[in-house]
Amino acid sequence: MQIHDLPYPDPGVPDARSGPRFLWWLFRNQLGGQLRSLAWGLVHFVSVSALPFCVGLAVQAVVDRSGSRLALAGGLLALACAGSAIGDTFLHRTAITNWITAAARVQQLLARKASSLGSGLTRRVSAGEVVAVSTGDIEKIGWFVEAVSRFTAAALTVVIVCVGLVVYQPALGVVVAVGLPVLAVAVLPLLPRATRRADFQREKAGRATELASDTVAGLRVLRGIGGEELFLDRYRSASQEVRHAAVRSARMWSLISAIQVLLPGLLLIAVVWHGVGLAREGRITIGELVATYSSVMILTYPLRHFEEIAMAYSFSRPSARRAARVLSLERATSEEGSLAGDAPSGDLYDPATGVLAPSGRLTAVVCGDPDAAGLLAERLGGHPAEEGTSVLLGGVPLDELPLSVARTAVLVQDKDPVLLSGTLRELLDVPASGDIDPREALTAAQCDDVLAALVQGSLGTEDPLDARITERGRSLSGGQRQRLALARSLITDPEVLVLDEPTSAVDSHTEARIAEGVRNLRSGRTTVVFTSSPLLLDRADRVVLVHEGEVVAVGVHRELVHKEPRYRAVVTRETQSTDDDALTGVLEEIEETA
Repeated sequence: MQIHDLPYPDPGVPDARSGPRFLWWLFRNQLGGQLRSLAWGLVHFVSVSALPFCVGLAVQAVVDRSGSRLALAGGLLALACAGSAIGDTFLHRTAITNWITAAARVQQLLARKASSLGSGLTRRVSAGEVVAVSTGDIEKIGWFVEAVSRFTAAALTVVIVCVGLVVYQPALGVVVAVGLPVLAVAVLPLLPRATRRADFQREKAGRATELASDTVAGLRVLRGIGGEELFLDRYRSASQEVRHAAVRSARMWSLISAIQVLLPGLLLIAVVWHGVGLAREGRITIGELVATYSSVMILTYPLRHFEEIAMAYSFSRPSARRAARVLSLERATSEEGSLAGDAPSGDLYDPATGVLAPSGRLTAVVCGDPDAAGLLAERLGGHPAEEGTSVLLGGVPLDELPLSVARTAVLVQDKDPVLLSGTLRELLDVPASGDIDPREALTAAQCDDVLAALVQGSLGTEDPLDARITERGRSLSGGQRQRLALARSLITDPEVLVLDEPTSAVDSHTEARIAEGVRNLRSGRTTVVFTSSPLLLDRADRVVLVHEGEVVAVGVHRELVHKEPRYRAVVTRETQSTDDDALTGVLEEIEETA
């Protein structure tokens, strides 16, 4: 896989049982790229390690006054330099390719998982953690996957050079062959502590990222209640914890680096001391001493990759563990399903609660618990949080339909819809039947003032559809975001549309017009609205009251508000002892806005 071939047609099924298993799975799926990186790494490291032998041969040729051997040494030196340059160039190219393609694979896997789980993802994992995994963590994971091949090439080079030194000059080669493995494993006792500190740092950084993400997402609310300073203090405290953890981790890694500088220096001193003695005794030549000394100097370069692979693994392991945790999440129902064919049509029925939404009608569902309402809305869309009896559409269980077919048949808009950055035209460019014009949907959702605000905020824009929306629509009010999200849902024109509190942030007059617009635009289509607003309830063909997980009353709004105390308690925000004056006031408000 090359960078220009991304994205992957199929990123595969990851082994998400643990962080190390996930890293190993990534490595195996990049075996071709890893082998290319290993090959170019060997060319580079072996060429670099051959330079001392060429220099030693040249020095000895000068001592012996041999022009032919000096020319041969020059040719070998040029060949080693060329091999080093070419190998380094292609090693860097293949290594970066491995890094980017590994990160891209993880990103695709996370995107696929998020698409599969839908809104259920943030119910099981915090939004901040998802952001941390999909940004900083994939970089750490890609680093380790890329570093494995370079480390393998460096380790093989060390072995080759040690064997070569033993054959070339046994007296000094044995010293180097014994000393280099000691250098390689000298820092192993420090790695567990360094790893624990790195894990602790990543954990603190992940928590700080989660706090920052959640704070930014709720910034408008925080400003409304004057809570900016409180959360600023919390983030400041979390940031200081990250800083202290990073300093402690850096101290350990600096100690490891110092050891890897000190020990090669001691080995050099030992080689020179022993080599000078051998040279005085005439047991080795000057060229052999220079070659051995230079080899030890050069080998500190591939030895650095031992430290890098330890650091890469230490930093990537917690990242891989978090990624594996997200990727191991499963839907309560299968994505493939056991049935094939087109999306069914008909009544929408939930056997678990008894909620029935007749085909082609506007059904309102009243549920006193907002969390329970959200879970029920997900069930009606075929996205249950837990396994159980499937919702039926036209008598067909949604759980037995492929996920793509179920989502085509039933669309759920939750109470906190997300607006992506871009133009309004791009926002409304969603899979749709084509029967509803975007401007009709915007009108039904009462977006005229939103369009005017967008045009005013986008310089040089005349067509509202070309106006730009900032990330998550942060420049818009809550009511404006709700209405744009509602228009987007209306454009899709699904067989069944489930709306969870679609007008909770708009005023009563706008809410009444939205109710009428949705009713007219969705005529002949099945619409389910979770709401406790009298203005929406009064325009519904059928109202269902759900209490403690089951349907306890069915009727029309005016009938239920008179006869059902539990319904009245939810709709009027009063207790069962609500007096007739309060009830009369609610009915008068409905009449005024109708």
